[in-house]
Amino acid sequence: MKKLLTSLSLSMALLAGGPAIAQQATESVDKESYSDPASAGTQKTNYNDAELKQFVEAQSGINEIREDYMKKIESSDSQENAQELQMEANDEMVTVIEDAGLDIPTYNAIATAYNSEPRVRNRVDALM
Repeated sequence: MKKLLTSLSLSMALLAGGPAIAQQATESVDKESYSDPASAGTQKTNYNDAELKQFVEAQSGINEIREDYMKKIESSDSQENAQELQMEANDEMVTVIEDAGLDIPTYNAIATAYNSEPRVRNRVDALM
């Protein structure tokens, strides 16, 4: 169930540009089952270098998945096939994030901080 909710939360990520998964992903998640610290205003922004390096590693993998699956989805012959491809991509994105050593809420919080906090954005950009 948790993996399904996570996949659903990342459904829009495939179509989103840059590290903006957090903003769109949390819109589709049941508010009772998932708390987004960024949107609640309780987001920490003092991430250590290890967390930011994990984010950069995950973001790199997500960008590759997004590019690969966008082509597949665009050339899909049916809406059903496109949805299946999107779910596959979402599962791969979850795996990439977890393999980088992050959980989904932390990844999303860092992505939101990247988009809204110049200090975080500068630190992440320096690690890329």
